[in-house]
Amino acid sequence: SDSGSDSEDSSLSDSELQEAFARGALKPGLNVVLEERPKRRNDTDGLKQCLAEFRKQLAWVERLDVTLGPVADPVSQSASTSDAVDPENDFQREMSFYRQAQAAVLEALPRLRKLQVPTRRPDDYFAEMAKSDQQMQKIRQKLKTKQEAMERSEKAKQLRAMRKYGKKVQVEILQRRQKEKKNMLNAVKKYQKGLSDKLDFLDEEQTSSQGSKKGSASQRTKKGPNAKRRYKNQKFGFGGKKKGSKWNTKESFNDVSSFQSKVAHNKGPGRGGKGGKGGKKALNKRPGKRARQKMKNRAR
Repeated sequence: SDSGSDSEDSSLSDSELQEAFARGALKPGLNVVLEERPKRRNDTDGLKQCLAEFRKQLAWVERLDVTLGPVADPVSQSASTSDAVDPENDFQREMSFYRQAQAAVLEALPRLRKLQVPTRRPDDYFAEMAKSDQQMQKIRQKLKTKQEAMERSEKAKQLRAMRKYGKKVQVEILQRRQKEKKNMLNAVKKYQKGLSDKLDFLDEEQTSSQGSKKGSASQRTKKGPNAKRRYKNQKFGFGGKKKGSKWNTKESFNDVSSFQSKVAHNKGPGRGGKGGKGGKKALNKRPGKRARQKMKNRAR
């Protein structure tokens, strides 16, 4: 059987160890040989001496022994006896220890104060820490790293929430625009087919566009140009379209208030004569672009 083989192996190993020990092959220190078991001593005198020391009547402050039962339970207002505590119940057992310690404290503290024995640590008490400064620095650094990681995680969570909210708002705006466009197209189709004679959708569109224009204009007037822009406008004008700005219009064509006949017929000062500016050369000179345009307008 297996048990018989194990016993044979163990007996063989023990016999081999004994032979090796007899030959002196085993090094000292690995095995300790006990010649005989130590005898038990019944030191009666020593026990009596210890008992006499226990019986010495020392002051209570030297002994600090308190023997009391557990304090009363605040719920049931009764002291629980040892028979009521189930030793197999961990909670009841620990609570009985806790109440007994409370009773000992309530009994010992007044007696210590009466004997003027300090029971609290003074404010200037100095005690060496169990951990070194390097270890505490590592703990502080680890706590700081953990706090920074938590802050980064919280910021990332907030950014994700804001991004999600932004996408939601964008989708809602697009859906609203599509809905408005669809409603307008349906209204236009009904009007084309003669099912409806109302053009309210055009009024709504115009009011919405006018409202947006008014809003932008109010923003522009409210903000206004800066000092540099105002100076340039005063010096160079307001810009705008230059092409065709000198073309005649109906009002400018009918306005003849600035017309001077002497200048038009070369009879003004410095005009005429052979050597003057208003001689034959001046008459033969081709009229300018503006004059040609006026002539064309008059011909029309």
